[in-house]
Amino acid sequence: MNTPGTPRRYGYVGPEDIRRAVLPGAGGGGRVIRGAADLDAYVPDEGEPYTYVVGLDGLLRLAPRRSEHVACADGGDVLGAGEISLRRGPQGWEVEEISNQSTGYYPDPDCWPAVAAALDRAGVGQPDRFTQGSNPRRQEPAPGR
Repeated sequence: MNTPGTPRRYGYVGPEDIRRAVLPGAGGGGRVIRGAADLDAYVPDEGEPYTYVVGLDGLLRLAPRRSEHVACADGGDVLGAGEISLRRGPQGWEVEEISNQSTGYYPDPDCWPAVAAALDRAGVGQPDRFTQGSNPRRQEPAPGR
């Protein structure tokens, strides 16, 4: 249960074999994006989709599009996760498209404030909500099924 005003924390709920392949602390997590210089160094192609997570520290992390979200998160819980495309706009880096689609974490659409705060922290302009359809939270099977 979350304290009012604190972002919801999402644990990994995807396939266990994928989680086991992640070696937390081995440096395999996503690239932390703190500002424009990080994006200039890491994003060679504007509009190219990336996997993203927002770590519990509130920082945006990017990884190549085909990366697993749990690997981008270095095996940890997240405040948000999905797919993102970025471009350079007149005011600097901005979101072209963004979703909360992650089949490893299934973050609710209400994770947007944590995602927006991470984008703000990184100096990335963004829309006021996800631009792609939402990702309904995965329903766990009832016991005995």
